Amino acid sequence: METMLKRLPVEQLRSLARSLEIKGRSGMLKEDLVVAVARALRSAETAQPMIAKPRRSNRRSTAEERFADMIDAGTLCDFSTEIMCGLPVVKGQTRCSLHGGVDISDISIPALGRLGFDTWPALLRHLLLASYDIDALGLDPVVAEMVWHLGNYLYYDYFRVDVSGIERVPAAGAAILAANHGGAALPYDGFMLALAVANEGAVPRRLRVVATEIFNMLPTLSHLYRKVGVAFAAPEDARWVVDRGHLLGVFPEGVRGFQKPMSEAYRLRRFGRGGFVQLAMRTGAPIVPVAIVGSEEVHPALFTSRKLAQLVRLAFPEQRVEEMAVWLNPIPLPVHWHIHFLTPVDAGPATDSPDRMAILEVTEYIRGEIQSEIDRMLTARTTIF
Repeated sequence: METMLKRLPVEQLRSLARSLEIKGRSGMLKEDLVVAVARALRSAETAQPMIAKPRRSNRRSTAEERFADMIDAGTLCDFSTEIMCGLPVVKGQTRCSLHGGVDISDISIPALGRLGFDTWPALLRHLLLASYDIDALGLDPVVAEMVWHLGNYLYYDYFRVDVSGIERVPAAGAAILAANHGGAALPYDGFMLALAVANEGAVPRRLRVVATEIFNMLPTLSHLYRKVGVAFAAPEDARWVVDRGHLLGVFPEGVRGFQKPMSEAYRLRRFGRGGFVQLAMRTGAPIVPVAIVGSEEVHPALFTSRKLAQLVRLAFPEQRVEEMAVWLNPIPLPVHWHIHFLTPVDAGPATDSPDRMAILEVTEYIRGEIQSEIDRMLTARTTIF
């Protein structure tokens, strides 16, 4: 670890020391900074197994009560092939959440009204029976629910995600959620954002996040992404989600935002060509800006490498990445997250020919709103842990 740190300039070492809250960093020589940063990274990874007790039990209990209230445990689903379904129905319906009780592409109600390993035998039974439908993008509600349960350990216990402004996410109808991007190794921010919408919203809506191309090219991971509800980074997928009145999650910074080094953490990159704004203008869907703090420190990136990106493009020629982040910690740091949903932006009435200048203006406005909120959140934060 020290060998790689020694290759960094002093400015990047001080930036990394600042993110790890190392005291006295401004007066340290380069050799001292290398030792202090390496020690802090090792200490953070060693401390992770001690995080076992949930710190957001009240929020978890509230979510569980809300899910339970959406299920009529006294009435069983009337769906049958050769074997009866046996799952409780969604309140006000005659079917369970797997067999028509809800629109699986938009609403994610746990099949038994709760999440937990004790529900997995029933879920696995239906997974093997394959008696339910998947949607046009490949969403498998059983697989998605099992991953949801596992993801909540990261959400509540490990990253301890705080959420504010969730009431600004529409309870029905199409909307585009646009957020800043980070992670360096894995797209934790997309996962946590989707969990925030499902766990905290009055209606547990399913957020269809647009995934970076490289994750859609990996043999096993790409299938899992489809099954849990992720959309490909393609206009057809995004349009399908919005046209049907669902929630679409986008990260307009793209791969360049995902691979930022720590010296540029929380400085938003250019929002591409405003494709998400153009989609909003064509469909009339509102845009909900989202500011996420925590994602860019999970795997602190020391620097970015063009040569590493060239190796990636040899394996995946269609990948557009120009630089790849180089990070040291294989285990994600237990950073305290905060996700804030800002006031929705009305892109105007639907039109087939949106004005190009208007697209750029709205794109820059949303970027500025997210950057301002991130700056405010960082100023108010006392510690990353």
